[in-house]
Amino acid sequence: MSPIKLKIMTDNKIQQAFAKYNLELDDEQVKREVATLIANHREENNTIAVKKFLLNSVELTTLKTDDSEDSVMRFVEKVNKFDDVYPELGHVATVCVYPCFASICHDTLENEEVEIACVSACFPSSQSFIEVKIAETALALKDGATEIDIVQSVGKFLAGDYETVADEISELKEVCGDRKLKVILETGCLKTASNIKKASILAMYAGADYIKTSTGKLEPAATPEAAYVMCQAIKEYYEETGIQIGFKPAGGMQTVEDALTYYTIVKEVLGEQWLNNTMLRLGTSSLANKLLSDIQGETIQFF
Repeated sequence: MSPIKLKIMTDNKIQQAFAKYNLELDDEQVKREVATLIANHREENNTIAVKKFLLNSVELTTLKTDDSEDSVMRFVEKVNKFDDVYPELGHVATVCVYPCFASICHDTLENEEVEIACVSACFPSSQSFIEVKIAETALALKDGATEIDIVQSVGKFLAGDYETVADEISELKEVCGDRKLKVILETGCLKTASNIKKASILAMYAGADYIKTSTGKLEPAATPEAAYVMCQAIKEYYEETGIQIGFKPAGGMQTVEDALTYYTIVKEVLGEQWLNNTMLRLGTSSLANKLLSDIQGETIQFF
């Protein structure tokens, strides 16, 4: 099945889509459920095999104000060298950069299995004209991006303008074609579990290939509670439509235990079908060295 295009639906039709899902969630109940899930299951996933998988799911990211062609080239060359130094450990899933660096990534990256993701559409605020968002996305794709990360128009969502939010996502997915589109909900701004669930459903119906927690530029970024609600939404959407949507927590992952928490949530809510580095991505850079250190049993600063 292909994603349903909400841009051709009236507000009434959007409400009909929402009506298929339970959007009235209790934040305290979500916290209790997440705490129980982590307490009961996280430690069983504290294995070298899981840590290797998580390393292979990392989207190695540089989104700094002082990024340059030279610094991004050095950043990508570390990914190239990793294949030689640790051939038994596979590779990260993705390098993620600003759109103006798509070309240098494309020219430098040697491993064709590593994706090139670009944050686009006026990241991180998404506060601009749709024409600008489309142009930036198209240029990133032309220069070699294989995946695009955008931020939903959070202000419009909170104002209840769901049609415009869906229209923008659908138009940007049309630009992407068969290349993957990740929609960042910026869950820290959404505040409630009910808003996070509704934004997840809206993004998926509008054409998102992944839903992502946050930009990492605002606090709070990813939280276990937001991840849990988003994974529940992905599960229900899959049961309703047959479409499998990927999940990407990003921002706020400081420790290996944090990564194991998100892995545990995905495993318990979504199941084995999502436990591959196509369906689960981790938006981080600092975590790569920590996972590598745990796997190798010594402190390593490779990336």
